[in-house]
Amino acid sequence: MKVSLFYLPGIGDRSQIEQGMVGLRGEVYDQMLHEVSEQAKLADVLGYDSISFTEHHFHVEGFEVSNNPVLLDLYIGMQTKRLRVGQLGVVLPANNPIRVAEDIAMLDHMTGGRANAGFARGYQRRWVDIMAQQTHGIHGAHPHQHDAIDDANRAAFEECYRIIKQAWTQDSLSYQGKYWRVPPGATPWPIEATQKWGKGVEDGIVKSVSVVPKPVQKPHPPIFQPFASSERSIRWCAQEGVTAVIPPLFPTYERQLADLYAEVSGKPVGEGMGVLRDVIIADTDEEARALWKQSGYFVGHEWFAPFGFAKAMDDPKTGATPDLFDNSLALVGSVDTVTRQLEKLLKRLPVKWLFAWMYNGLIPHDRNMKILEQFWTKVMPRVADL
Repeated sequence: MKVSLFYLPGIGDRSQIEQGMVGLRGEVYDQMLHEVSEQAKLADVLGYDSISFTEHHFHVEGFEVSNNPVLLDLYIGMQTKRLRVGQLGVVLPANNPIRVAEDIAMLDHMTGGRANAGFARGYQRRWVDIMAQQTHGIHGAHPHQHDAIDDANRAAFEECYRIIKQAWTQDSLSYQGKYWRVPPGATPWPIEATQKWGKGVEDGIVKSVSVVPKPVQKPHPPIFQPFASSERSIRWCAQEGVTAVIPPLFPTYERQLADLYAEVSGKPVGEGMGVLRDVIIADTDEEARALWKQSGYFVGHEWFAPFGFAKAMDDPKTGATPDLFDNSLALVGSVDTVTRQLEKLLKRLPVKWLFAWMYNGLIPHDRNMKILEQFWTKVMPRVADL
């Protein structure tokens, strides 16, 4: 099993967040950059596989100040030697797909082939509606939303994905879709240099373009989709060979999605799948849960619950929420407890990836450094056979 670190990242501790408008405080942002980079350098030395950041905008509240995950990837990549860098993920309906293809290919070159690619659909309407307004009015679609807005968001996502794949794998690109046209029409290009040394022009009119550079990794960097929680998304990931990263879900539903991925892909159960989990270790379970209360619970209750993420954790028959710790939906406790939780998770759901959610800011930096070391050196060796 590979372990990747996942950061929103947030800025500020709880008291700073509750004072309001912490996103405007540049010195707190700088502190986040320093602490995340120090944690990434430790993860690089220890042997963690990778690190990933979200894409979100306008988060003056401080919870997810990660407007350019590729730039954060490069910042970390320049300070590490072997740690892979990625995104969970770039929100395709709110981006120019050719620009995304170029940026990740550049990242792959600048990090010596250490780039991962993560693509998301976008659920926060405050920023998706603004940033995607030029792509024919695409809106953010909440988890478990199934309507015309969701359908349009998904269609734009899949169209952008196809363009990016072609940009990475084909010498020249032409595409005529609902949201994007490449080229957009009869674009004149009477440039002699292109006739002699390029391609894509016929009778002085652009017919295709060559997106450069191509990625170092062939045919392209590994691709992930966060946080897939619907059967439709899982089926798409399995068909495309994309690693689906699922958030904490009701255990029976997690297994159903894993079985569906296996059925569609023809791979063993758990292959091509990853899970997101809070990872917090302390000397005692009580101390670890207290840390989780001020971090994972705080973020979940104050920020993510209104978007509906918690609904998928409820028992579909009774509506009751399962115990997060007993059901390995959060890995929180002493070294022994977290080991047992991870063992239980892997026996139930033999996934190949664990994305460890790190709460920078809300958990003190020195404590996060210790969590990283303890999880890698004391927990992971004990579950290696699983």
